[in-house]
Amino acid sequence: MAPEGYHRVRAHWRRNPRPSAKKTSGWAIVGIVGLVWLWGHFIGFGDSSTAAPAKPTPSASAPAAH
Repeated sequence: MAPEGYHRVRAHWRRNPRPSAKKTSGWAIVGIVGLVWLWGHFIGFGDSSTAAPAKPTPSASAPAAH
């Protein structure tokens, strides 16, 4: 007689299949993360206005203009 939760398959015991819940597979998650990364890399997330860099101020070691 098979132990509780197992059944006999040829010459060994195998665990009974469990009721599977609807889960997102690991590959689907990896694919979604990859799509988000590609979207951000090539298209962007709407950050179209780039601020101009501030005008640099001369440092103390810069020669003074006469």
